[in-house]
Amino acid sequence: MPVPERRGLVARSLLRDDAYRALRNAIVDGTLAPGERLNDAELVSWLGVSRTPIREALARLELSGLVQTRPGRFTMVSPLDPREARGAQSVVAAMHELAVREAVPLLGEPELDAMRAANDRFRDALRENRVDDALAADDAFHAVAVDACTNPVIRAVLEQHSPVLRRVERLRFSSLAGRASVTQHNTIIARCAEGDAEGASLAARANWQTLAPLLDAARG
Repeated sequence: MPVPERRGLVARSLLRDDAYRALRNAIVDGTLAPGERLNDAELVSWLGVSRTPIREALARLELSGLVQTRPGRFTMVSPLDPREARGAQSVVAAMHELAVREAVPLLGEPELDAMRAANDRFRDALRENRVDDALAADDAFHAVAVDACTNPVIRAVLEQHSPVLRRVERLRFSSLAGRASVTQHNTIIARCAEGDAEGASLAARANWQTLAPLLDAARG
């Protein structure tokens, strides 16, 4: 077939994805605070891209619950809604449970070693109060099972709903409460090494459910 006339699709896709990640990360880490108004012109200047990828990124962020838009009026960073975060937690916990259950038969020593190494980095970051590094290590730990299970639907659902929880997790990993996750991760690793898919998946679900006290406190 002839090459389509339309051009620039790859570059546009990359710009959109880059803009989405930059805005998502800025919201999750608090650079863009809850309730802050988002102005297209300011975002264009900050990110160095055109309005189109900015608007596409904002639309994705709205689906994730990180942005609120009132057409013709304003676009702003969503306040942390405990009820919405609770819903995201239920979905994310279920997806990680499923990912681990599907991944366990496929895990070898390289994957288990990757989980151990990520948990070691996670432990060290918590001890030194390096919240960003702790979040990155936690992501790396859970990504092993998500990657190993090779289920693209799980990845897509997590991509949409996990960012809302990351704002809550920054609070947990800034406190001593997050340190229990190191032990929980070790339990997940042990069950995976034993080939216990059911035990490992339930441990993964329990790990994500530990955010409940923070959500209840936020609901106040």
